[in-house]
Amino acid sequence: MGKIHEYSNGELTIVWQPDLCQHAGICVKMLPKVYNPKERPWIKIENATTEELINQIGKCPSGALSYKLDKKEE
Repeated sequence: MGKIHEYSNGELTIVWQPDLCQHAGICVKMLPKVYNPKERPWIKIENATTEELINQIGKCPSGALSYKLDKKEE
């Protein structure tokens, strides 16, 4: 397994595996305020709701983007 990058908003963590990415661009088209390949970091998770992120990640054709829900501390 190659590199893995994680981006969290405290509720959800996006997991990006660049070696799997096919650069289909669906993430950028769906949520351009979150995904901007010209910027670093290229994923700004705080610019969308958790629901919007889950919906978009489910459409990633390569599986390079996945997510895990963060446990809430009580």
